[in-house]
Amino acid sequence: MYAIIESCGRQYKVAEGEVIFFEKLDVEEGKKVTFDNVVLISDDGKVQVGAPYVKGVKVEGKVVSHGKGKKVLVYKYKAKKNYRRTQGHRQPYTKVEITKIKTAAEKAEAKEASAKETTTKKTTTKKAAEKKEV
Repeated sequence: MYAIIESCGRQYKVAEGEVIFFEKLDVEEGKKVTFDNVVLISDDGKVQVGAPYVKGVKVEGKVVSHGKGKKVLVYKYKAKKNYRRTQGHRQPYTKVEITKIKTAAEKAEAKEASAKETTTKKTTTKKAAEKKEV
């Protein structure tokens, strides 16, 4: 299963367990981050394309670290004028590990499971109350 998400003005292809380098995000290290803008999702050959985004799908990740990329040198030069300038730039990034791709079907299953748990809890408490009364 993989998804294409939109973040920081770019699109990234992500799958569970991958580590992706995003543009700098304002999230602390070790915290969870959720990406709601899912453009496409593919699951065992079934492809869903959003218009513009797929509804009910979220991608969750964990911020591993922040850092800076390799230095890029910018050199300005004008011939015969003794004009030379060198400038360096290091682009900041955020390293994110993708932990889960949540689809609408998984959310429905989770709701059903929680509903079943609450009904079983209610029936067990009712049975316990009936036993105490007898």
